[in-house]
Amino acid sequence: MQYRDEGYLPNALNNYLVRLGWSHGDQEIFSQEEMINLFSLNAISKSASAFNTDKLNWLNNHYIKTSEPEYVAKHLQWHLDEQKLSTENGPVITEVIKLVGERCNTLVELAEQIRYFYEDFSEFEAGAAKKHLRGVAKQPLEVALAKVEALEEWTTANIKDQVIAAVCEELEIGMGKIGMPLRVAVTGGGQSPSVDAVMELVGKERVIARIKMALEFIAEREANA
Repeated sequence: MQYRDEGYLPNALNNYLVRLGWSHGDQEIFSQEEMINLFSLNAISKSASAFNTDKLNWLNNHYIKTSEPEYVAKHLQWHLDEQKLSTENGPVITEVIKLVGERCNTLVELAEQIRYFYEDFSEFEAGAAKKHLRGVAKQPLEVALAKVEALEEWTTANIKDQVIAAVCEELEIGMGKIGMPLRVAVTGGGQSPSVDAVMELVGKERVIARIKMALEFIAEREANA
């Protein structure tokens, strides 16, 4: 139960424990069938085992990335309940897992990192906002807002081409000049998967509202300067 609470998948923990003191060549990843068929008492090491949390985290990350998202979602639900996060008002949870899961070592991290897909926020992460929501970001965000509002087919490809790339071309700026302010505006912080894919799952209405909130933040910051 402790490992469940800490966000480890059963398959990852099984895989880690079977390798603790036993080996089959250099193989690290074992399916349940392989564990059963390959395990041998003769291959158990005579030396004492050492518990390596970093290796367990690496394995858990592997299973979060490669398992069926439905399997991950089943075990993630306990953590969502613990963190009082409802996924009813937002994208399908399996799609979010496919996008965000590879960045997380535990289900606790995953639950924490997907909150902005389902809940609105009233404040931006202080460090990210200070760095990226500045006066220089005002025009790129204004142009992006207009293009988002005009976008008819809300897909990752269209957001990338008709919003982000189009802003860069129109204002003759690099991707970072719009990508990072958009990321902070849409997620509230400075770390996320590809911002175009995030925007698609967050949804058009929420993206518009959050860009407007970022522009209000910049205006207030300039007024107080």
